[in-house]
Amino acid sequence: MTSNDMGTLRDSARLALALGELGRLRFNSVYPVVWNGGIAYYPSAVTERRGIQSFTFRGLQGQDILADLIRQARPRGLRVIPWFEFGFMAPPTSELARLHPGWLSRKRDGGTTSISAAGEVVWLNPFHPEVQAFITELVLEILTTYDADGIQFDDHMSLPREFGYDEVTRAAYRQDTKKEPPADPADPAWVKWRADRITAFMDQLRRTIRSRRPDAIVSVSPNYHDFAYKLQLQDWLTWVRRGIADEIVMQVYRPDLASFSAQLQRPEVSESRGRVPTAVGIMTGQRTSPVAIELIRAHALAARERGLGMVFFYYETLWEQAAEPAAERQAGFAELFPAQPRP
Repeated sequence: MTSNDMGTLRDSARLALALGELGRLRFNSVYPVVWNGGIAYYPSAVTERRGIQSFTFRGLQGQDILADLIRQARPRGLRVIPWFEFGFMAPPTSELARLHPGWLSRKRDGGTTSISAAGEVVWLNPFHPEVQAFITELVLEILTTYDADGIQFDDHMSLPREFGYDEVTRAAYRQDTKKEPPADPADPAWVKWRADRITAFMDQLRRTIRSRRPDAIVSVSPNYHDFAYKLQLQDWLTWVRRGIADEIVMQVYRPDLASFSAQLQRPEVSESRGRVPTAVGIMTGQRTSPVAIELIRAHALAARERGLGMVFFYYETLWEQAAEPAAERQAGFAELFPAQPRP
């Protein structure tokens, strides 16, 4: 459930209807956004302590959106795993970036921005101790304030490989290697050094989560591994091997069945499935580019044939914003998840 779904998330009665439909159609989990655009989508003492006080995000009835969602989801048999969407990413105009410029990573030319699906963004430096402390506090705040089932990170819990030329990272690299960072951001040793340190932070974060909430699920929704590692410094397969990730939802947003199915045959998918619950992220559409229910069903069935779970992105385009009528879309999902016969 993304920021595009705020019309549903912020209205308690509308949310009840949505969760009722999801429960009726035998969905078992929801992933509501809680960190996006440098803003916490819940009342956060952590952001307030850092001076990030643009507004407190509440529902139309004045409710705490996340608390309301958890309260209403549980009776319907739905797990709630809050989605830490932006990770180390933030808008350059955000209060977070403005108040903490020293937290930002830099490219070799000194630039701090890149272009993403969310537009122009900056990247918090994942190697900066204060950034690590901030992220850790936010995650623990969610998991200790709310009775959520876990936390989900995605492909933004990473750093584009063009970054890492800020002085904090340079100094750490010099200390470790006695060298300056290579001019080529794709240099294999430089890529590995940065990826390994993101992994080290995630390992530390996972240990901290376990110490406070041993039962909390750490879910990760990355891109396929070759892309994630080489371009985003996100070595998520190592996270699986080291027990950092409890669940993988690999994003497989493809416009046809052939290219989708090809992604499911990647070796990291097979290895991950052998270690932790593994699913694929299936695109159900965007406001300006709908996806037909038949293609959604074909993707879901292909995933099921390989023993994989499925997570649909995102709620609004399941049936509220779609080319086909809502009843037709819901019937398609009902066929995917039929009721189990009584013993």
